[in-house]
Amino acid sequence: MKLEDVRIVFMGTPEFAVASLDALVKAGCNIVSVVTAPDKPAGRGMKLTESAVKKYAVEHALKVLQPEKLKSPAFLEELQNLKADLQIVVAFRMLPEVVWNMPPMGTINLHGSLLPQYRGAAPINWAVINGEKETGVTTFKLKHEIDTGDILLQSRFAIGEDETAGEVHDKMKDIGAALLVQTVKGLAEGKLVEQPQQSDRPGLTILKHAPKIFTETCQIDWNRSSADIHNLVRGLSPFPGALTKLQDKILKIYKTTKETTPHQQKPGEVSTDGKTYLKYACADGFIHILDLQLEGKKRMNVEDFLRGYRFDPMKS
Repeated sequence: MKLEDVRIVFMGTPEFAVASLDALVKAGCNIVSVVTAPDKPAGRGMKLTESAVKKYAVEHALKVLQPEKLKSPAFLEELQNLKADLQIVVAFRMLPEVVWNMPPMGTINLHGSLLPQYRGAAPINWAVINGEKETGVTTFKLKHEIDTGDILLQSRFAIGEDETAGEVHDKMKDIGAALLVQTVKGLAEGKLVEQPQQSDRPGLTILKHAPKIFTETCQIDWNRSSADIHNLVRGLSPFPGALTKLQDKILKIYKTTKETTPHQQKPGEVSTDGKTYLKYACADGFIHILDLQLEGKKRMNVEDFLRGYRFDPMKS
């Protein structure tokens, strides 16, 4: 089967998915429709805002579907009428079986980890939080249990010691897009062999998960090591940000460096020269804050912050 003969329905919403959709379009794939989230009110004026995928689809004259409910009879009928051979899901919501089981070639998903590791909603964040040196992307066939379908292809890449989740995300969206095109070509040519996920294969001692990030996840525990705290900050940057307190106000931290130096200070105790550095004591040294946002203020680097901030000795 030729690539251009495969009728594809693409499902996705954020900017991450746009890279994949663009790669498929440029590869000559036949995108018969794009399914994305309904327009939502956003901003101060609460104006209806289109998803990044919808904006791209409109600019490239692709048919757009925006169902409120994926099980609605009207949507299912419209999806059926498209006669898609294959559905592709990138950063979209969970699909009911009646949707993912519809096309004859099945539905494939692009996931931001080397499955079976980091199944779940936040694979990029947790890989960085856990200090992984490597991650990757996986294309796989959808089935009932989330992120457990048979693997089609994988691609690995390194995570730098100071790279943030945002930086890994930006690398991953392009690597994932290329892998997705390779996957579709392989399926069209009948050259790909599905491989069941093996959670008990040799070398895979611990299966790590990637649950949704909650506010509790973002709280810094200064009793932890400098490496653990540095990784937490990286894994939550730029969103939602790691959280602590500075003189009774919430401080969101986006970038740090480690200092492993023995000390007698209490974990969480703050030191600063008021000009160039702001650091917190932790289990094995200090965490230097480089990029931050204090409650009610804008995000800024530490030098600019200290230039305008006055410490209250009664609160220190």
